[in-house]
Amino acid sequence: QVKPQFESQANMNCAVFTAIVYKTQVVAGTMYFIKVQTSNAEYVHLKVFQSLPHENLGPSLVSFQTGKTRDDPLTYF
Repeated sequence: QVKPQFESQANMNCAVFTAIVYKTQVVAGTMYFIKVQTSNAEYVHLKVFQSLPHENLGPSLVSFQTGKTRDDPLTYF
């Protein structure tokens, strides 16, 4: 759901956009840290906020880190 947000903010067009692993952090909603494969050898880390259900809002891309590899550890940022 956040692929268009990422592509717009990063000025990239991703043929591949596959979540590999994720972590969560509970705040006033849920913060997701997601490792996403964007090509054969390229990965990005996304920070996505999902508000509480009663707010009825979709997930929003908070920030991202590019230039990651499959072996880079997924950390809170």
